[in-house]
Amino acid sequence: MKEVNPQETTRAYAFEIWMNAPMPMVTFFKTLDVSRILKVSKRKGMKFNMLMCWCIGKAASQVKEFYMLPVGEKLIRYDSLAVNTIVANSKGEVSSCDIPFSDNPERFNTDYLRLTRQVAETCENHDLADRMVIGTSALAQYDIDGAVGMYSGIFNNPFMIWGKYRKGWFKTTLMVSFQFHHTQMDGAHAAQFLDLLQTEIKSLKV
Repeated sequence: MKEVNPQETTRAYAFEIWMNAPMPMVTFFKTLDVSRILKVSKRKGMKFNMLMCWCIGKAASQVKEFYMLPVGEKLIRYDSLAVNTIVANSKGEVSSCDIPFSDNPERFNTDYLRLTRQVAETCENHDLADRMVIGTSALAQYDIDGAVGMYSGIFNNPFMIWGKYRKGWFKTTLMVSFQFHHTQMDGAHAAQFLDLLQTEIKSLKV
């Protein structure tokens, strides 16, 4: 990771316009067909949430805007990505866990299981400061239509939220929300990412 001059990047105009905006976050909603994830999860004994996180990382890795993030007053370029998940810990509270993204879903699964277990047992967050982290929050027990993340003014990372998937006659769907900082990407980039996410879900092979 390294600081870059915004004027030497494709985000120069966005940096100038949105860095000091009182509310620079944008939220998109999309209904995904997650039938393939559910099938793989049951066949392979893998966690649904883990497979969702891997598909998110895989889709994001194909959109170059994900590798730059406004941090404080600076624009930082990263070499790699991570996907964050919220973990129920041994104290009955929640902790945060960053999982390094790997193109190999088996490797990602190994890291996911190891790190979430570690965080659950120790109640200590696992943070990867050298990676651009995509936040996620899965409210899998609750049937919600969507959620908008809170903008703290501290963390500018993109963030995804979803609830319980819905089974239909022919497919299983999941409503997701995707929040992003307008300095990092434009609406077209976010929409491209969500389309790629659907593609990765439908073509998931483990």
